[in-house]
Amino acid sequence: MDETATLGHLEALTHNLGIEIRYESMEGDNPLSSGGMCRIRDKQVIIINQKAATADKVRTLVKALRCFDLTQIYLKPVLRDLLEDEVAPERNNFPIS
Repeated sequence: MDETATLGHLEALTHNLGIEIRYESMEGDNPLSSGGMCRIRDKQVIIINQKAATADKVRTLVKALRCFDLTQIYLKPVLRDLLEDEVAPERNNFPIS
């Protein structure tokens, strides 16, 4: 599948973990930032620049999800590879099937 499908899989995983994703307009010093994870009132939230390219959104989710222990969660092997591969966020294609 393409990077849009990969983004969908990562969004579903994030939702299943109980982590909120917010797509927001980024303004200020670095409007090109693709986002990241933060804590808002003791709740994990991933904020993603709504104007970011799909590949950048995927990279942001991958980086955030790497902070969690996913060993006990079933993931498609290619999705697990993406999350465990240190080079994965720099890839231009996201082969999820």
